[in-house]
Amino acid sequence: MTDLEVVTITDQAAIFTWTTFGPDASGNPVPVEADSEVWLGAPDGSGMRQVYGDSQPTAYHYAEVTGLEPGRTYRFETRSAGIPATPALNVVTRQPNTPEAQGVFTTLTPPPGRLLRTIALANDIHYGEEVSGIITAGLPPGFRQEPGLAPYPEIMLAALLDDMHRPDRAVDHLLLAGDLSAEATPEQVRGVHTALTNWGVAGRDWIAARGNHDRPHLGADYASCTPYLDHNDCWGDSFSARQQLAVHELGELRLIALDTTELDIAGGTLDRSQLDELRALLAADPDRPTLLFGHHPVTTESGWSNLAGPSFILNAANAAELQSMYRDAPGVFLHHSGHTHRNRRTRADLPIPVEFLEVAACKEYPGGYTLLRLYEGGYMVNFYKTRTVEARRWSSRSRGEYFGLLPEYTLGTTADRNHTVLRDLTGI
Repeated sequence: MTDLEVVTITDQAAIFTWTTFGPDASGNPVPVEADSEVWLGAPDGSGMRQVYGDSQPTAYHYAEVTGLEPGRTYRFETRSAGIPATPALNVVTRQPNTPEAQGVFTTLTPPPGRLLRTIALANDIHYGEEVSGIITAGLPPGFRQEPGLAPYPEIMLAALLDDMHRPDRAVDHLLLAGDLSAEATPEQVRGVHTALTNWGVAGRDWIAARGNHDRPHLGADYASCTPYLDHNDCWGDSFSARQQLAVHELGELRLIALDTTELDIAGGTLDRSQLDELRALLAADPDRPTLLFGHHPVTTESGWSNLAGPSFILNAANAAELQSMYRDAPGVFLHHSGHTHRNRRTRADLPIPVEFLEVAACKEYPGGYTLLRLYEGGYMVNFYKTRTVEARRWSSRSRGEYFGLLPEYTLGTTADRNHTVLRDLTGI
């Protein structure tokens, strides 16, 4: 029993995932099905009692315990076949201060006031992709789906949309911050767009921004799509034109989707026309509660802490100008990005009360999305793994990417994944 992770900790719930393995005929570890149990007690270990039990055998365990008290510390143990699960060898879950290493977690304290609405933040579906985990030139070795199973991007997108409709998540709107396709071929764009439109109404139930994989492309495979300079823009034919922002108003809450994509490179940019339009929008109503999202991260800390370096994120000049706009618009409270495939909060370069949040990829381990629950007195952030049987199986398989080091980079700390921010949002 290994790979134990306390993925999600809300004010009233905690979610635990782990995998059970056993030896095959040659002695190699293979997934083995077993039952699932969770036990909780006081921080000192007293009063331990079973609070979750599922006798349905599985190798890929997902246990959600509800009915917890806000701001309370619990000791826990997860078991299969009576044996406690343990964290993997990864440092991210074995550091002394982690719930997995301590066997203890503390629920969040929600912001004061009423819950106003719940928004899901997701990104990096890569619809049409066949190999996951390659950075460049075929390295490190990538992971393919097991023979006979559906393509993993389709499994993970279906699992995401399945969660969005479940009453225990109660999602009002889904924001998708780019890289919905693998390389924006006509087939890929149509496939992901059809899945989304079959699920909900564009601009109301879901809103998408373009990522670098969704950019206009060169080549015969794209010739049927609308010309864009010497490229063809298949994404634009189904979603939105390049380097154009989109504004959506949900009551008094303002959502702004940015197109941060370059033409032929992975890094990000904002054209002058888009920047000027954004500046005018914010200046016209600077105090309005505003959430922005785009594919590329913005802060200097993100540039130096991601694997590909500063050239991988929004260029420095644009990032500085964007943050200066936020300084002059007190209503801006959060900027959601994808691209790095990790859960990470980074510091703004200016002293501004804006959270810059990167959300892990939907398409591979840890495989999920973040819920942003907006209250009158602030908001609560929680990352969730998707939970269909097929999604849990692929997430377990793809955690082996980067020579098994993917969790170190993408899972993020407990606080990156789960936190509360106090802020006056009564206006929405």
